Amino acid sequence: MKHSSLLLTAALSLAVASAYAQATKSSPAPGASTSPSTPATIASAIDREISVVEKEVLEAAEAMPEDKFDFSPEKLNISGSDYKGVRTFGEQLKHIAAANYLIWSPIMGEKPPDTVNDGKGPDNMKAKTEIIKFLKDSFAFGHKSVATLNSSNLVEPITSGSGRQTTRLFQATFAPAHCFDHYGQMVEYLRMNGIVPPASRGQ
Repeated sequence: MKHSSLLLTAALSLAVASAYAQATKSSPAPGASTSPSTPATIASAIDREISVVEKEVLEAAEAMPEDKFDFSPEKLNISGSDYKGVRTFGEQLKHIAAANYLIWSPIMGEKPPDTVNDGKGPDNMKAKTEIIKFLKDSFAFGHKSVATLNSSNLVEPITSGSGRQTTRLFQATFAPAHCFDHYGQMVEYLRMNGIVPPASRGQ
């Protein structure tokens, strides 16, 4: 009898603990949204990564005045430096956008637009608004591309724009990594002009 009482007590304790855990799980944290969250997928995880770099790159692009879009460190004539021929700020942005198209196009088996111009972007595109639109459009294309990813096609062999064997997973994740590489250079260009990058403000 004593043994049965102990088992009953243990069972009741377990049930109460389980109910408490479930209630805690289902109760939203203070300030959290009460709407049900959508389960994460491969596509949504990579899409979030794109959104992060997209925000930082676009905010940095907007922070640079238009009359500085032709700036490169070469203009500073720093003694002992070797900045000859490096991209200007505007050329960095056009390269990011063009590379986005080149990297993400194979995911959907599409040909990149002619405006990629071998990764340089349009030669005659100089205005800040045009360059930023080109950049925004390239990120929109990236979101569209990664939305097609799923567990069955993620590592299926495909051919990159340069003709080498690759996978959609590599292409999808390499583009944000490439963006961050050039974002780092953009930050230096902003700092060289006395501009604090938006992502660093208030810190």
